[in-house]
Amino acid sequence: MTALVVVALLGVGAVVGLREITSRLHRLLPRAEDCTATVGGHEATLNAEQAENAALISAIAVRRGLPARAVTIALATAMQESKLYNLEGGDRDSLGLFQQRPSQGWGTRAQVLDPVHAANAFYDALVKIPHFDTLEITDAAQQVQRSAYPSAYAKHEPDARALASALTGYSPHAFSCRFNAPEAGTGHPAALSKEVSGLFGALAGQPVVRGTSVTIGVSSKTTGWAVAHYVVAEAQRLGVRKVSYGGRTWSTGDSDAWKQAGPAHGPVTITLA
Repeated sequence: MTALVVVALLGVGAVVGLREITSRLHRLLPRAEDCTATVGGHEATLNAEQAENAALISAIAVRRGLPARAVTIALATAMQESKLYNLEGGDRDSLGLFQQRPSQGWGTRAQVLDPVHAANAFYDALVKIPHFDTLEITDAAQQVQRSAYPSAYAKHEPDARALASALTGYSPHAFSCRFNAPEAGTGHPAALSKEVSGLFGALAGQPVVRGTSVTIGVSSKTTGWAVAHYVVAEAQRLGVRKVSYGGRTWSTGDSDAWKQAGPAHGPVTITLA
């Protein structure tokens, strides 16, 4: 019996020791940098580059006043066509996020490779489809794309729905990223302000820059969360340290959660490195 007790204790000690070793290794290894939308119990995870493109596609729809369903259709399409990467090649002359073909009238090569042009071109085609917002996602996507694999869009619908709901602001504090803290001086408040104003227009008001801080007035809570989630998605590229809105704060170099902090009302507040 004594021997069994000793063996059991040694076993517990080994487990505890292993956990301590793996914990230390985890702290030494670089953190995975990714983004997740969590809506209705469903999680959709993207890497940093994919998240930047998804957020841009969503922001353009918000400015155009399109419903979240339009974003779901666009994201499901881009997931299937390019996996949300701005590809410089594809089948025949297909290019970009949506694998649009210059030879089919989507624009020049340079235009199709511009994500803003590509997203607007997709939405221009989508809104011409009668009752696009009540069609099945795969049917609407196929009417825009004319794909050889029309049923392929359906598999992306759950992720696209979650991302669209979060990135358009309908699901508050539902989109977050795990990014390492940016180095001091890498943030550019003026560039961020210009980008947000250009994408969201009057919906975001005129950003106010004070040192490394930017505050952005918004027209509604939904728009506020759309802007806040957009900045989080672009945080790695823009050198963002912290985003606060609606009584919640997200920070780089921290957990990926929106923590309760700050005023429940007011503008989107961004702190850059």
